[in-house]
Amino acid sequence: MPKRELQIDLPIDLPDKKYFGIGEVSKLCDLKPHVLRYWEQVFPQLEPTKRQGRRYYQREDVALVLEIKSLLHEQGFTISGAKAKLANSRKNSKNVQNPQSRGAEGISNALQRLQQMQTELHQFQDYIQKRFS
Repeated sequence: MPKRELQIDLPIDLPDKKYFGIGEVSKLCDLKPHVLRYWEQVFPQLEPTKRQGRRYYQREDVALVLEIKSLLHEQGFTISGAKAKLANSRKNSKNVQNPQSRGAEGISNALQRLQQMQTELHQFQDYIQKRFS
């Protein structure tokens, strides 16, 4: 799947270049290279370009690495939870961009998402109450 050039706001300053090696991404994101390689296996969305056995990350790849890091290290998601969250957010962003999703089907999808969010919020509320009571 070809990657598009996107304007991406990142919480770190990236050098103005198109490709970054795994060592550079490792330093920029404060992660070990083996963690990045593992995440490539676990998160299908993370697919750096590979040429002659070397990995080359683009800006959107670095943004995804930072998003995964935030989900796992800051927001406390498990790997399976982060995978589901990323899959849902990618699917939802495609629905927003897809004009066919605006009709009755789009409303139905929006209602389903809202109901899912409501359920997750109730589960989280129950967890907080049990944890801190």
